[in-house]
Amino acid sequence: MAEPATPVGRRLRRWRSVVSAALAVLAAVALALGGAAPAQAAPGPADAPEWWFDTWNVPSLWSAGADGRGITVAIIDTGVQASVPELSGRVLPGVDYIGNGTDGRTDFDSDAFSHGTAMASLIVARSGYGNIEGLAPGSKILPIAVPLRGVIRNGTSTPNATAQAVRYAADHGAKVISMSLGGLVFQGQDDVPCPTALQDAVVYAVKKGALVIAASGNSGQDGSPVEEPGVCLGVISVGAVNRQAGVTAFSSRHPYLTLAAPGEEIPTLSKVPAQAFIGGGTSQATAIASAATAMVWSKYPSETNKQIASRLIAAATDEGPAGRDPSYGYGLINPAAAISSAAADSPNSVFTGVAPLLAASGVKGAKAPTVKAAGVGTASIGTFALGTAPSLFTPAFYATVAGAGLLLILAIVLLVLGARRRSAAGVPVQAGDYRP
Repeated sequence: MAEPATPVGRRLRRWRSVVSAALAVLAAVALALGGAAPAQAAPGPADAPEWWFDTWNVPSLWSAGADGRGITVAIIDTGVQASVPELSGRVLPGVDYIGNGTDGRTDFDSDAFSHGTAMASLIVARSGYGNIEGLAPGSKILPIAVPLRGVIRNGTSTPNATAQAVRYAADHGAKVISMSLGGLVFQGQDDVPCPTALQDAVVYAVKKGALVIAASGNSGQDGSPVEEPGVCLGVISVGAVNRQAGVTAFSSRHPYLTLAAPGEEIPTLSKVPAQAFIGGGTSQATAIASAATAMVWSKYPSETNKQIASRLIAAATDEGPAGRDPSYGYGLINPAAAISSAAADSPNSVFTGVAPLLAASGVKGAKAPTVKAAGVGTASIGTFALGTAPSLFTPAFYATVAGAGLLLILAIVLLVLGARRRSAAGVPVQAGDYRP
């Protein structure tokens, strides 16, 4: 069974409501004194905005044509609920390797969080419930359902489903292959870090011109064990940061980590109508990194996968120790900088590492099956630690309170005391994600 996301977010929601109410008082006082009330620029719920839209000035990138148009992003996950209104018209027919006989456009996650749908919403959702918007709304989603832990199974799953899914994505026009999943690799039990069938599939996809992006894992507080497919050669491995650009505690640290992306306090849509969640994990970071990749590629549609990877790596914001490090990789992904970068032809470690396999491999071979299934997959996707929510009382919050004066501090205290009796309202909260 999949680990359920914890309900502690409901307690956090009350405190967020208190802070929001307090800041509303501050804004009202400022307006009365002749100032202007600040407006929320980023989309998303008021208490969990999609802050990366502001960080990267996304509307200006869209206006310049970098909205993912012409790019297909394959999501290898629990399936994507194409009937969600905010995803309408943006989800292509795909394939179901779970064995449920669909074309991938049904989310079989047994949890309302709806993992595959949640990831798709971060990439292509149009504004609707919760004001949640996808980062690359011009792109299309190719949904590929695989038998992850916690999915509903009505039939027989395809063996080596993840490897087959990667091949299917490459054969059906996906430029970006997004995998917000992972399996633990145990020394002494596994012969190689990346299973041979999966490594061959990644090489196949890269040679056909795709970029493969995968989560680093949520085991940063449990020793950061190696996880596949993030460890596979040719994969862009993604870790998670918070809105202060700090690496989250749960994000796995690896010497092979490539990039980091937003992965904490992330709002996503559910397959259940008019329902959304706020959570965190390297799953969300991977989906956002995949969307950012689609944005950059849509601006330079004639460039190769190697050139796009070079742009992303060279333009990453180096937030950690100088150069590559296990926490950030090369840094925080930055689509705006990647678009303006002149480093498209510079070497990058992703392609340097996989070069010998590309040279030894051809693209010939059997294509991935579509719906015919036989046998049961045996690969485990492992277990994952839950992410922790960032502190609500940040330095910026304290600065706001201090600047308002003692009278407003007293007003905030009164609001806190009163709000403890209020129940949570608005977008349901789910603090944590049970896959990377």
